[in-house]
Amino acid sequence: ASSTSGSDLPDFGYIDFLAMKGGHLVGYTLLSAALLHGLSNGGPITRSRIAVTGILVILYAISDEWHQSFTPGRNPALLDVCIDTAGGFLGVVFLYFIRKRLRHPWKGHS
Repeated sequence: ASSTSGSDLPDFGYIDFLAMKGGHLVGYTLLSAALLHGLSNGGPITRSRIAVTGILVILYAISDEWHQSFTPGRNPALLDVCIDTAGGFLGVVFLYFIRKRLRHPWKGHS
């Protein structure tokens, strides 16, 4: 979507900001969960794998914003990098808890 010109972007009216930033958050949540899953290759989620995932997600977010600077009607935004990074963090947490739940489904049930 970062290559879509500003004039071709959909307008969601009064919820436009939430829709656009929510898209960033969800997209990067899924990206980081998939990346961490691939890096761990079914093995444990380690600090080093989380660090590599975080670094790659941040670098991708920065490169995506840089790419947008060349797209007509679009501008890079530090806020988007921050939201993307937050989404990356959520993806790591999400995958960690999903894996923990799948490995020990009986814990926490009465």
